[in-house]
Order: sequence, then C-alpha cells, then structure tokens
Amino acid sequence: MREINIQECKIGSKHSPFIVAEMSGNHNQSLERALEIVEAAAKTGAQAIKLQTYTADTMTLDIKEGEFFIDDPKSLWQGKSLHDLYKQAYTPWEWHQPIFDRCRELGIICFSTPFDTTAVDFLESLNVPCYKIASFENTDLPLIRKVASTGKPMIISTGMATVAELDETVRTAREAGCQDLILLKCTSTYPATPENSNILTIPHLQKLFDVQVGLSDHTMGTGVAVASVALGATVIEKHFTLRRADGGVDSTFSMEPEEMAQLVLESGRAWQGLGRVQYGPINAEKGSLVFRRSLYVAQDMKAGDIFTPENLKAVRPGLGLPPKYYKVLIGKSINRDTKKGTPISWNVIG
Repeated sequence: MREINIQECKIGSKHSPFIVAEMSGNHNQSLERALEIVEAAAKTGAQAIKLQTYTADTMTLDIKEGEFFIDDPKSLWQGKSLHDLYKQAYTPWEWHQPIFDRCRELGIICFSTPFDTTAVDFLESLNVPCYKIASFENTDLPLIRKVASTGKPMIISTGMATVAELDETVRTAREAGCQDLILLKCTSTYPATPENSNILTIPHLQKLFDVQVGLSDHTMGTGVAVASVALGATVIEKHFTLRRADGGVDSTFSMEPEEMAQLVLESGRAWQGLGRVQYGPINAEKGSLVFRRSLYVAQDMKAGDIFTPENLKAVRPGLGLPPKYYKVLIGKSINRDTKKGTPISWNVIG
C-alpha cells in the first residue's frame, strides 16, 4: 500500500498515526484564539492543524425558514439558520495566512477543507500541502475533480457514503490526477457514539480501495480512536479546542489539549504494540524464562531413592527439566545423593 508523504511527514503502517487537530469554528471568531489553538495543538504532539475554508454564502442561501432553518431539538445547532451557523463558524480567509505562518514556525502541518472551487483556488495561493474533503461533500464530484487536479494528497471522509458512492468518488479523484489518497471512516453525527462508529469498516475500506485508511472521530474520549489503530488506521482526526467550557459551534465534541496529548501518546503506543506475528521468546523475554516452573528435588535424597510426589515438585525457577516430564520421573530412582533445591536434569536419573 502506497506510503504518503505530506511535508516530510510520512503516513503509513510503518509510522505512528498521523494526528490531525481540527480547529473548525472553535476559534470563536477570534484570530488570537485561533493562533492559541495552533500553539496548543503543537504542544500536544499532533502533527497537523486543519481548517475549513468557506463563507456562509458559498455554503448555503441566506434564508431563515424551511429547510434552511435547523429545527431539530436533538441538534447542537437547533434554532439557527444554516447561513447564520456558517457565518458564525467560518474562518475568515484573511486569517489563513497568519495561521499557516504560525504553524510553519511551530513545525506543525496546516491544511484545510475547501467547500467550493473558489476555496481551492484560494488555498492553492497559500501552497497548501494537502486537502481534506468533508463527509457532506464526498459526493460533490466537481469539487473532488477540482481538488484532485492539484495533484496534492487528498483525505476524504466517508460519512454517510455508500460503497457505490465511494467507488465513484475514488474513481473521480484518481482519474483527475490524485495519486495519494486517504479515506477516513467517519460517522456524521455530532457527537458520535462508540456503538455507531463501526470501525471494523477500516480494514474493509483498505482492501476495497487499496488506500491508506484512518478515522475522523466525533466520539468523546480516546477509546474509539486508539482502537482504530489496531484495525489499521494511519490517520486520526479529532476536533480540537482550548476549553469546551468556552463554547463554540463544535466545542461540545472537541478535545481539550490534555486529551489530545493523551490521544497522541496512546495511539502511538497502540501502533507500537502492533508489531508483527510472533511466537516464542523475543530477546526482551529471554531473561524471564528463569521464572517458568521446572522440576526440583523437594527433599534431601539418597542414591537409589524413588521419585515421589513428596520429593519431586514443579516450582520456580526454571532451571530444571520442564514440568511435562513429571509423570515420566515419578517412580524412577535418583542415581546420587542430592540436596533439597537441586534442579532435576537427565543425568541424575537412575
């Protein structure tokens, strides 16, 4: 499977998971806060910050009724029109350059999700290193084609997409020039629940499309994300904020810095733990072989004495014959005087 390189950061099964901190609208319309989020993300060890590039007018129509108004009491954004929501959440385009500059200073990768072709043109002017396609846009084939034509790596969330839709999306991206493609298993609910995450889909996606696969995770905590590493996830994306208590359009399901640092640590440990198929003692275990049980003389014995359950015991350490020979030795004689605590070897058997 093709290894992907984004600004010298290698993504693939031979490398620790690529952790992306999604800023989204958690800057709360403050550039200063946006820059603080970048700094906090860099300190956690996350490799990348992701933005979203759109305006309210490129996302929807300024209508405050009907299907343009969120009237679902279960929604985090109930009571807002789509236009007002995106106006609150968007990252002003003039902020992108200072955010990119701060990321560069701190050694963290910065890229974005464009939501229309004008956003792609703008991001190209900033020399963005890769692109993310959001779940809600994964069937927008003109956008897919536009992004793929840049020749830069693409990360596509798969939320809600059927296999047929994904096949069309992947084919479109490849035919338009994308050679480096990553799919992210995603559940498009906010927040998502572990039972709706279905991360067993990850290895299936890998085999189906022969691409790197990761997880765009909207669950709380790190459990689902860490588990995804064992299933082959090479990228993990989580929404990120300074403090959930500060509020914001995505703060409810966003990670705080301490949690993101824990994700970086534990996903790295999970990746290290994968290793390879291995049986028998590895070098690090060889010193522990002495703590196996083995056969020992449990009472002082004279030459000619018979081994019985009283004078032959399977105990630690492991310097004698293995316990599997216990029944073989019971009833046999010892050929020399032997003290209690002597490990049994074949040369003491009569």
